[in-house]
Amino acid sequence: MLRVTPQSKTRRLRVSEQPPRGLDSLPHDWRQLLKRWVKRGGDSRWETLKGDAGVGQQNLAQALLDWLLDNGWIQLDEKFERAEWWPYRVEFRDPAPLRAALGIVNADAAAAQWHALRSTLPPDTLLLDALDTLPPKTALARTDLAAALARWKYEQRSGTQRDFALFARGTTKAVTTADWAWLDEVADLVEAGIERHTPLLLIAAPVELRLPDAVLNLAACADFCALTPATLTAAHSANGTPERWHLVENRTSFERVARTHEANTGIIWLPGFPPGWWREAVARLLKLVPAPAAIACDPDPAGVAIALQAGSLWQAAGLDWQPWHMDIATLQALPSHGVLNAWDSARIAQLRQTPALPAKLVELLDYMQQHNIKGEQEGAL
Repeated sequence: MLRVTPQSKTRRLRVSEQPPRGLDSLPHDWRQLLKRWVKRGGDSRWETLKGDAGVGQQNLAQALLDWLLDNGWIQLDEKFERAEWWPYRVEFRDPAPLRAALGIVNADAAAAQWHALRSTLPPDTLLLDALDTLPPKTALARTDLAAALARWKYEQRSGTQRDFALFARGTTKAVTTADWAWLDEVADLVEAGIERHTPLLLIAAPVELRLPDAVLNLAACADFCALTPATLTAAHSANGTPERWHLVENRTSFERVARTHEANTGIIWLPGFPPGWWREAVARLLKLVPAPAAIACDPDPAGVAIALQAGSLWQAAGLDWQPWHMDIATLQALPSHGVLNAWDSARIAQLRQTPALPAKLVELLDYMQQHNIKGEQEGAL
């Protein structure tokens, strides 16, 4: 039942005497229009709200207004004109639960949440200053991207934008166009190892790849060449078999080795934790040119984890692999060392549980933990 309260001879207030009812019965288009109305605030002229419905949607707006009035969500201020009562101003009676039911984050609540979250973030958190410039609601929504980018860089990962989206949010399409535009504006994505374009497998090898319409001689390159995954997929056979594949993690070290490697070896760049495209490309390469591998990564816990992930491709192909320049002597001989952090210690404990961990890596992990040091392979290769 509606209660009518006269305000003057030409104004009256109508409101339902029942408490607000749920929104479950609202059609989708009604709900979307209501969401736009509520975002405007709790007190708006009817002509303004009706205009939000758009051309040809006036009947929808009127039907929604009647539903909101009958179901206790609004009080309606009406004016008497031309011998009839007309809607003039709409005020939402209980906007907080209505906003919550519609999934609208309250600005004050979002600000409080962002303030609370920000106080828990280390002052050196990547992109913290950039998050501060955003509205609180947006900052809350993008904090996970900033944290994921920091982990991605720390773990020396590389891959496509889809690889990063999968890493950050669990699916390849979970990062919106607006999110990518923001990341591209506040961070150097290429420097962080996130490629927008086709990724490339960097390789130097005494191998000829036979494709449907051509033969590609990798040895013709002065130092190394870059192959797209599609090129390897198209190759149906190969001539030439290296005695061993050498995988090198650091890009600078890879280029040094590629320019000076022995004629009977192949060199492949291992871009940190191997992304999906790299794993698929290298698995295809091993079918064409099978050979054991020697894998060189940073002598640190992350490097050991990277080597194990890359080595699993050789294991899957029934081929041998061994760590290379990943031993105590290499670590000791480096010109400088870093110290382990909490993440490194946790990673070491996790790695020790790996089945059939190569003996050299077991010794390296033990030495790192006992002496609290780690290193980077640029000082060795």
